[in-house]
Parts: sequence; structure tokens; C-alpha cells
Amino acid sequence: MNEIKKLDNIKSLDEIIYPEIEPGIISKEMIEYAYLNDGKTGEAARLHKMEPVVYERIFVLRLEFKNILRIDHLWIMPNLTKLSLNCNKIEVIEHIDMLTALKELDLSFNYIERIENIEKLVNLEVLTLFNNLITKIENLDVLEKLVILSLGNNKITSTAGIERFRFLKELRVLNLQGNPIKGSTSFPMDLYVAAILPDVKYYEYKRITDEMRQNGQEKFYRELREIETNEEKEILERSAEAKEEFDAQRLASSFVEHLNEHQLYESLWKGDEDGHALLMIGQVATDLAEEYDHDIYDVTQEIYKFGLECFEEREKEINEFKESLEEGQTQIQKMGHNVIEEFLRQKELIFERASAVLKALELRTLRGEEEDSPESLVLLDLFDKITMEFDDTINDVWQQLMSQELHLHESIEETTVNFQRRIQEMMAKFVEQVQTYFGQLRDIAIHFSENMTEIATHYINTKTAMQDFAGVPPELLHCMEDREAILNVIAGMKDSHIQRIDEREDRLMVRSREFIENMIDELNNDELERNRAKILEINSYLELMSDSLSALQTEIREEILNEET
Repeated sequence: MNEIKKLDNIKSLDEIIYPEIEPGIISKEMIEYAYLNDGKTGEAARLHKMEPVVYERIFVLRLEFKNILRIDHLWIMPNLTKLSLNCNKIEVIEHIDMLTALKELDLSFNYIERIENIEKLVNLEVLTLFNNLITKIENLDVLEKLVILSLGNNKITSTAGIERFRFLKELRVLNLQGNPIKGSTSFPMDLYVAAILPDVKYYEYKRITDEMRQNGQEKFYRELREIETNEEKEILERSAEAKEEFDAQRLASSFVEHLNEHQLYESLWKGDEDGHALLMIGQVATDLAEEYDHDIYDVTQEIYKFGLECFEEREKEINEFKESLEEGQTQIQKMGHNVIEEFLRQKELIFERASAVLKALELRTLRGEEEDSPESLVLLDLFDKITMEFDDTINDVWQQLMSQELHLHESIEETTVNFQRRIQEMMAKFVEQVQTYFGQLRDIAIHFSENMTEIATHYINTKTAMQDFAGVPPELLHCMEDREAILNVIAGMKDSHIQRIDEREDRLMVRSREFIENMIDELNNDELERNRAKILEINSYLELMSDSLSALQTEIREEILNEET
């Protein structure tokens, strides 16, 4: 009983690690507190806490031992590159797929059961999931920039999924120690990794020697051969899929997708049962349809080739425009750096004079001299002049930086307007020519229906004259008694085909127009955000510089007191 009482008095591990911390969800307040108390000390910490919290400028965040149950609100930091969430109570990886700039992610010592929702972290280089409850290796083979991966001390029981790391060509360090692979922690995982992952150089943070790799390849010869065979097949499949996706995207961007083969012709007949029936009245109708297909294909090929040609011209224009913007921004950035460097040189000289004056004032105060003594008044007047000089310097810098930013903003707006005009002219040329081609397609459809009218009329007349209705398609039997009916069938076919052609033309017109509108809107919005961010950056920086002079007196006083003691 005494032993049981002793055990009851022992605090749980959670009570020790998370004293007086309620389990919770990551909040904005938690993020701001962690950012403002990120380990800086002394004056650096004081100045850091004076800065406004700009979420876009948070690049590193550490939320360790915070008793966190769920991940949330990280989307407010789109430029985060390093995130530490180790030693919490997280059960699910969630709400981090928008952190595409992330390079390091630490989720060790949590309660995570599954690797998920990380596929979009394409820039991830370091991933630590040590000491969780993960049972399966999955969803990692898309992280092509991954260099270090730790999955040690989990519940992984199978080697399945490890072979997928062969697609991670940058992976150099892997840790799977402490997992019950094959039902036992004694499975020679080091040899298995050495055998099937030739790019990995360190396992469990120990270098893989040539001898280990040779021994592993001998021990797991069959597994390696099977993995290599499957890998070759998948590489071919991936290559084919990538080419298909690239071609599809290229065609879509050219607005001529599904026009490179016989897709348009095939779409004309979808749902047209009467039209299909007309093709069954004899070889002459079949031959006419083949000629129809050939004529449609020839014109769609012209649209397809012209669309790709115009696409290349637009891409060249777009790339030149982007290069022009980058050059202008780089030039202004260099000018801004020159202004800041000159300002910092002036600031250093001004602060040297200010420090000397403030030090003299503090020493007089320590000696018990009156603040309104002639000597002190002279020093105070001198410090006021230095302050005014520094304020004027900051104002000059503000004027220069703002003038540069205004010039850049106006230049970008003007360049964008000119770019929009050129793109619209290029698109107008494309649309005008394409409309001509679609007019040809409509003429072909009309010509086909006219020829089909002659063939069908002759067919009906012959069958009626001979009273031989055997072999007549069921959909056309009613035309044997009413010859006008066949004309209605052909007219319906013609209208259906022309409607399909019109719909494809309208889709191309709408998408080409939306392309320009969306692109220009995106460019204008991006520039507006860039301009606002730059103005905020200038104001925040100079405000911080202005406050630094106010803080100088406190620094001098602390320095003198430390010297006295």
C-alpha cells in the first residue's frame, strides 16, 4: 500500500513537461509571442520587440513544449522556412500545405500516426518525425529536395515504402532506428538501406561504407532486382505522363487543346443518332464522311499549328516583360541599398557625437551637478541639435527611398499598360485568323450536308421505286413514306454540327479574352501588394532607426553604471 501511495504522488511526464499549460491549438497570439521571444538577448531583444509583427517576414518559428494538440493559423506566414513543433501532443499533420517555402520541419516527439498533407512542401530539405506513432511509410516520394529524413522510434513494421526513396535523389541522411521492422528491431535495416538506396550516404547518422553497401546488395539481391525492375517501369510511365501533361498544358495555353487530332470531327457526331443512321445508307455515304473527316482535320491542323505559333510569340513577349520588370526592380534595389549604406555611415558619425554628449551629461548627473547648470544646458542644446540633424537625415532618406519607390511603381504601371496593349494586339491577330478558320469549318459542314442530301435523296428514291426496304436503317424507315423527313434529318444533322463548331469557337474566344484579363489583373494586384509592402518596409525601418536614438541614452546610462560598479 505504501508503494502504491508513492506511485500516486509521482507526477506524470506531461505534468513535468507542460506545467500549467492547457492543451490547445496554435493561435495568432501564440505565434506572435514565440516570434517576439525567439531567443534574442540584450539590446537586440529590446529592438526586436519594438518591431511590428509582419507575418510575411517571419521565416523561423519555434513552438516547442507548448502542449499543442492541433496545428492551425500557420497560413499567415507564407514565407516560413523553418518550423519546429517538436515535443507537443500533435496527432495529425494538417494545415501546413500552404507553407511551400518551408525547408525544415521538426515534428518529433508527438503522437502522429500517419504521414500526410505534406505533398505540397516541395522545398522541404529536412524532415524530422522521430518518436511518433507512425505505422507506414507513405507520401514522401514527392519531396524531391529532401536531404535529411528521420523516422526513428515509430511503429513502422514493414520495409514497404523505403524503396520509394530512390526517387529522392537529394536524400543523403536517413534514420529508421527503433522501428519494429519485420516484427523485430534486429532486422538489418542498415544493410537494406545501403543496398536499395545508393544515394543515401548516412544511416542512423553513421556513414555507409562500401563494404556495407556490397554486403547489403548480396543479402538483398532478389529484393533489389525486383525494385529496380519496378522502378524502370515507373520511370517510363512518369516520363510519358509528364510529356502528356506538358503537351496538354501547352495546348491549353495555346487555346487549341483537342484540335491536334480528329477530336473536333468526332465530337460533331456525339448524340447525333439520325446523323449516324445516314452514314449507314451505303459506301458512298461512308466515303463522303471520310472526306468530311479529312477536310475538318486539315482545318483543325491549321488552327492547331497557328495556335502554337502564336503561343510561342506570346510567351516570348511575356518573358521579355518579366525580365524588364526584374531589371527595373533590381536597379531600384541597388539604388536603395546605396542610400541605406550612406545613411548608416552618417548614423554612425552622428551616434558617436551623440554618445559623447550623453556620456558627459550622465557623468555630470552622477557627480550630482545640477541639470540646469550652464555646462549641462550647453550639452543639452548640443544634443537637441544632433537630434534635429538625425531627424533631418532620416527625412532625407525617407524622401529618397519613397521617390525611388514611386518612380518604380509608376514605371511598372506604364510598362504593364504597354504590355497589355501589345498582348491584346497579338491576341486580336490570333482571334481574327482563327475566326476565319472556323468559318471554313462551317462551310465544310454545310457542303457535307448538301452532298449528303443528294446521296440520301437518291437512296430514298431508289428504295421507294424498287419497294426494297430491306437494310434500311430503322431511324430512316419513316422517310420512305415522307420524303421531306429526310431533308429534316439532314438539316438537324447540319444544325447540330454547326452548333458544335460554334461552341468550340466561342470557348476559344472566351478563354483568350479571359487569359488577358486574368493576367493583367494578377500583374496589377501583385504590383499593388509589392508597393504596399515596400512602403511599409521603408516606414518601419526608419521608425526603428528613429527610436534607436531615443534608446541611446538608456544604453549610455547602463554602460556608465556598469563601469562604475
